[in-house]
Amino acid sequence: MLRALTMALAALAFIGVAETTAANAFTKIDRAEEFVNAVKGKELTRTGIRLTVTPGGQIVGRAFGRPVTGDWTWENGYFCRDIAWGKRDLGYNCQMVQLEGTALRFTSDRGQGIYADLWLK
Repeated sequence: MLRALTMALAALAFIGVAETTAANAFTKIDRAEEFVNAVKGKELTRTGIRLTVTPGGQIVGRAFGRPVTGDWTWENGYFCRDIAWGKRDLGYNCQMVQLEGTALRFTSDRGQGIYADLWLK
């Protein structure tokens, strides 16, 4: 469970199980303004996970009963975050972000790593 959760949180540094949604249905978000417009006033959710990514660069929420805290910036077309899950530092990672309807897909390592889908609510 810890390994699965670590992978899950690593993707957005949050979640990390491949979804069945077709990758080509997602559109890449290239600009910070697009990302902020998608998440502003909404929570990112998934079973056991509820997160808020603020326009001001903060990440707050809970994942599987533990707090999630961190900061984010937008760098050269990627969502770059530095987060902690409870007392565990999950570190810094830049991720490709894609949108499809109410789903945001975060792919770690600038789009080369694992991905996780979160829903906007």
